[in-house]
Amino acid sequence: MPVQPHVPDLLSTWLAPFRSGLTGPTFRHALVLVLGALLTPGRRTVTAMLTVVGLARTRSFTNYHRVLNRNQWSSREVARRLLGLLVAAFVPTGPVDAGVKLPRPAD
Repeated sequence: MPVQPHVPDLLSTWLAPFRSGLTGPTFRHALVLVLGALLTPGRRTVTAMLTVVGLARTRSFTNYHRVLNRNQWSSREVARRLLGLLVAAFVPTGPVDAGVKLPRPAD
């Protein structure tokens, strides 16, 4: 059975809005990676994150490397959730005006 470090309930609650964009196993792996990123000093590689949470020698080590490049998850769903949380936190009562500056056409 794969080793899974204990992820604090606070972290699970904090990341719960993003759960709908990930499969169950991917969400569990993402929680471990976020925990590792918070605890890792210096460069935050997947290897460093797994080492700090005690998974450097586990057999399922490669599963964590696949979270961002191969696992099935919806980056648009996660981004939509993040945008919603940011708008709710910083502009809870007013409209949001979004502007895009387009490059000038070449002469």
